[in-house]
Amino acid sequence: MTEMLFAVCDTATIVARTPNCDFPEGVYKKPVVNNYPVDYEQVLLLRPDLVFTVEGITPLETAERLKELGVLVYYLKFRTVEDIFKGLETIGEIVGREQQAKQLADSLRREVAQIEVRHKEQATTPRVLAIAGYDPIYVYGHSTVITDKLRILGAANAVEESFGAQSREYILKANPDVLLGGKPEEMEKGFFSIYPELRKINAYQQKRMYGPTQDLMGRASPRVVESIRELEGFLYP
Repeated sequence: MTEMLFAVCDTATIVARTPNCDFPEGVYKKPVVNNYPVDYEQVLLLRPDLVFTVEGITPLETAERLKELGVLVYYLKFRTVEDIFKGLETIGEIVGREQQAKQLADSLRREVAQIEVRHKEQATTPRVLAIAGYDPIYVYGHSTVITDKLRILGAANAVEESFGAQSREYILKANPDVLLGGKPEEMEKGFFSIYPELRKINAYQQKRMYGPTQDLMGRASPRVVESIRELEGFLYP
């Protein structure tokens, strides 16, 4: 979320960040406000007019408490790459920088369209499993932005459910062609040492295991094109 604000807003109007915000470099000049749990006292000291957050990150009761304290909370939802572009435009409308936001969003749209056209008529559709955590196994479910990134690249998310926690049996049945979660040696020492039976999947057998940049893969941000290009390099080396 912070990356999107820095891309659209006058950065002087951004009064704080959470501990997880580490890009762009300018974020380190902003004070940190704890978000788990929310440091209400610090929020009141900073006196923001508005807090931007992402659906599923900030509980509704937290938003209600902030509202009681005079701070509005605006939620954005990201399920597709287009949602990111619309989110940039929405932020622009709210902060009075519509033109800058639209120019950025349209520029990113054009870049994505150029990538997508390269994969329109592919003969095969690689099935990809993106892992977010090892123990327990937590994956990027079907309702995450990564599913749309893969679609743009002519690939598919091997996970058909929206929820992230999955069993070893599910992954064996899904049998992904590509595994995102770490380089082969990292996956061998970590993931596959915990779940040796998963060495049967195609991705392991074909050594199609890759370590994407985590903040690119997991975040909704203006760097989404960079993320798609990184994934493209893994899928079509």
